[in-house]
Amino acid sequence: MHIAKRLEKVPPYLFMTLRNKINAARAQGIDVISLAIGDPVDATPDRVVEALAAAARDPENHRYPTDEEWGMLAFREAVARWYGRRYGVALDAKKEIVALIGSKEGCHHFALAVVDEGDTVLVTDPGYPGYKPSIWFVGAEPYPVAMRAENGFLPNLSEIPSEVAKKASAFYLNYPNNPTGAVATRAFLEELVAFAKAYDIAICYDNPYSEVVFGVERLSFLSVPGAKEVGVELNSLSKPFNMTGWRIGMASGNPDIVGAIAKVKSNTDSGIFNAIQYAGIEALDHCDAFTEHMVGVYRVRRERMLAALDGLGWRFDAPKGTFYLWVPAPKGYTSASFCELLLEQCAVVSAPGAAYGVNGEGYVRFSLTVAEDRLDEALRRMTERLPKLEFD
Repeated sequence: MHIAKRLEKVPPYLFMTLRNKINAARAQGIDVISLAIGDPVDATPDRVVEALAAAARDPENHRYPTDEEWGMLAFREAVARWYGRRYGVALDAKKEIVALIGSKEGCHHFALAVVDEGDTVLVTDPGYPGYKPSIWFVGAEPYPVAMRAENGFLPNLSEIPSEVAKKASAFYLNYPNNPTGAVATRAFLEELVAFAKAYDIAICYDNPYSEVVFGVERLSFLSVPGAKEVGVELNSLSKPFNMTGWRIGMASGNPDIVGAIAKVKSNTDSGIFNAIQYAGIEALDHCDAFTEHMVGVYRVRRERMLAALDGLGWRFDAPKGTFYLWVPAPKGYTSASFCELLLEQCAVVSAPGAAYGVNGEGYVRFSLTVAEDRLDEALRRMTERLPKLEFD
């Protein structure tokens, strides 16, 4: 049987690998606690569930979704209201927003929409593992742009060789960042817009963690002057409203890129179930307080884990965004070997930094998307069972 050669470049998807490890351990009767995957365990708001149920009972919504190419106009209008209220960004719901089956789909469709075979595409390293396969699938090549602790895990755009920038057609970035938890500054976003204009590069700014920040400004790429001239922002209802399984998000910004994504999408699927879009409207219009509540929940868990890590000897600058902690691996361990130690000694699963790119080696990512009692148990095991750790 012939299998497409493009798949040879794609490693096993990190989170499927982690799930397989978790399932294998649990099959042996081990009480595994996963701090590896960013999937909130807290419930979606009741009013959103009720909106879904009511819309699902309407036979009109059992047909193909409304405006399947772009998404329901009423949903896109709710997106525009949310962006205006939360970020001061004005969007034309008819031309500058397309509904997505989550922002992950947008990463893939962006590549199909703006990248040609043989192109160079800039991508931050470490970075979300889904970006590179989207680039490979269209026959292009990713060019890793290093993110380092000394620069706040922001890429130093001046380090990108001019000959590479001239060849690049697109750039994938993600802040607040998965996996590092770093947040972008307004000054950096302004520099990014200028860089994109100078080299005619389309920006894919993946922003599903936009609401999850601690003590710093919530930022949209689109709030920077000129951003809509050079790119789009992807966002999702997954993180602010605990709707990861609902698969609904949006791409917003440059109307030409948004239109191209809509064209790709209309030839790929038939849109998002209307009832989910109606539920999304409810979330966007009425659940700001819920989002603030969840950020408070993550803040408490974050402080609890930082205190435990401090007691174990970790010293690092805590990230200001996402519900992840990106921590250095102890002396004598690679990112993978320390994750293996955690699993073997504590039955705690974490994500090795090397899985996010070569510049992720030497780090481990912990997720705070677990219930408090399970987090406490994981931290108790780490405190009691880990050997004495040393750090550089």
